[in-house]
Amino acid sequence: MDNVSPAQSPSNKSEESSSPMEKHDRKETLKVQKKNYRQEKKRAAKELFRALKDPSVVIMSDWLKIRGTLKSWTKLWCVLKPGVLLIYKSPKVDHWVGTILLSTCKLIERPSKKDGFCFKLYHPLDQSIWAVKGPKGENVGSITQPLPSSHLIFRAVSELDGESVYLSLFLVVLKAILVMETDRYSDKSEVEVHEESDNVANENGHRLSEESDMDQSDDLSPALKATSYVEQSQEEIVEAGEAAQTEAVSEENKGLMWTLLKQLRPGMDLSKVVLPTFILEPRSFLDKLSDNYYHANLLSEAVKEKDAYSRLKKILRWYMSGFYKKPKGLKKPYNPVLGETFRCCWHHPETNSCTFYIAEQVSHHPPISAFYVCNKKDGFCINGSILAKSKFYGNSLSAILDGKAKLVFLTRDEEYVITMPYANCKGILYGTMTLELGGKIAISCVKTKCVAELEFKLKPFLGTMGQVNQISGKICHGEEVLATVDGHWDREVYLTECISGQREVLWNPSPEMRKQRLKRRVVQLEQQGQFESERLWRHVTSAILRQDQNRATQEKFLLEEAQRKEARERGGRLWCPRLFTLDSITNEWVYKYTDKVHDRESHKNTGSAELLGKCPHHPLHACYSKLYRLESLLPIKHIR
Repeated sequence: MDNVSPAQSPSNKSEESSSPMEKHDRKETLKVQKKNYRQEKKRAAKELFRALKDPSVVIMSDWLKIRGTLKSWTKLWCVLKPGVLLIYKSPKVDHWVGTILLSTCKLIERPSKKDGFCFKLYHPLDQSIWAVKGPKGENVGSITQPLPSSHLIFRAVSELDGESVYLSLFLVVLKAILVMETDRYSDKSEVEVHEESDNVANENGHRLSEESDMDQSDDLSPALKATSYVEQSQEEIVEAGEAAQTEAVSEENKGLMWTLLKQLRPGMDLSKVVLPTFILEPRSFLDKLSDNYYHANLLSEAVKEKDAYSRLKKILRWYMSGFYKKPKGLKKPYNPVLGETFRCCWHHPETNSCTFYIAEQVSHHPPISAFYVCNKKDGFCINGSILAKSKFYGNSLSAILDGKAKLVFLTRDEEYVITMPYANCKGILYGTMTLELGGKIAISCVKTKCVAELEFKLKPFLGTMGQVNQISGKICHGEEVLATVDGHWDREVYLTECISGQREVLWNPSPEMRKQRLKRRVVQLEQQGQFESERLWRHVTSAILRQDQNRATQEKFLLEEAQRKEARERGGRLWCPRLFTLDSITNEWVYKYTDKVHDRESHKNTGSAELLGKCPHHPLHACYSKLYRLESLLPIKHIR
């Protein structure tokens, strides 16, 4: 075998054969990589310090007991932020104790003989979990008992509070890990990814074609942009009783009604019929669906109830709270156009939390509205969709809300399936035009085997005033009836215990109760996307409020004609909703950006493995993307 000198080795030959141009290209590529590296370091540091200094960027804050190295417990104020856990001596945050870097940590529940909920945050390789500086650049923390360097053991006073903190910590730790793993597996630098996401249109009303939605929704995260919510200026609530549900039609409008009725046949679906504007309530159906959450604080209370029966009673109380707000006379909201969205929120003063609501019209024929409600801090979320169907029966017509909502108590792994009554309008040809609610509904939970059943009763033909808006029902556990319910859906509702015979007021929309309504906050008109409800219908609404029916009809026609034109241009391509997706297994519309991890038991039993296994592309990148986009779509950075 011939001896090969180092100068003649293949590698050196390759280097000698490299052209000056190739060497120059490699040098320039290295420069770009180093530049990206420096930019990424600055960006990461800038984002971290922004989160640390911004007092509004707080995921959760609470008192927790922490065990020191001497095995004694100290009560400290803990503030959870993206990627870090800040520890202070008090809520005034003047006395900083230390900062934990969650990207290096693991989280596990710790068994304990004492009351409360105990868990451990630790470094798997027994290294330090502490940052060297505080959020304001502090080098030395406040004096307290010595704390371990590689782990911390926490204890919450109550199990419910501890589970809530544990769940929030789990998601933040998981997200911090996913960020690191995304960097490791991504083909592009983080700078490139952020530059791309900055160029993605992030306006709420931006309409995506089928191709653009399919190409981008799973890979790109919109840039984080906080939404400013302002308190709604005014709200109309009419008095209870039949008087507010009747309306005398003017002679001018009677002519329009007869012209419309001549086109109808008994049993005909009215979804494609153009209705006159004088019967329209000046807001979208997506907006009207949010009426159910002005007393969402009752759900916050229900989560805390210790037994399933008490929780269901509170849920039923919340359910009844959504009906007493009604328009004066016979009015129906606008039929949402395809791709229309609506969002709002309610601040809970008692828990300092916020309930978010977001809805989208995901289909036009048939008309389907999907909605998602979330209050992570108080531990509940709701996902649902409604197919609105209208039927004409000669002297009456019915608006059927075909669909269901699923209420989930996050810390209890309980899911309640909820259905809705239908609206019935009678007296179209003769008699007084009157609007009522009718039908049977149910609120059921498979896990607890508890069911609440209600029947909304229509007033009999020869009925009295006392028979208007009547309801009756029961609460059952399996086959056993625990309580009966009776009353009026817009007034008092009573519950009678079957065993004790005790009768109590389950719900009463008294003036005092109405004062307790949560204040709804909406997005200012100038900050709304072009397909958000208020901005989309603003000209129709303005004309209706001025009682200019001709102008309202013209503006409504322009919107409907624009939708028909878009449908023609789209041709045979399917419409892809922006915020919701149709689950191929359950055939239900679900919010695209909801956290996949909301089951506390699956957190403890399977950790992140179950979550990561469900992602279609690279599991870590896809899951991080979904967690990231939920925060970007529903931020609450500024509430005025």
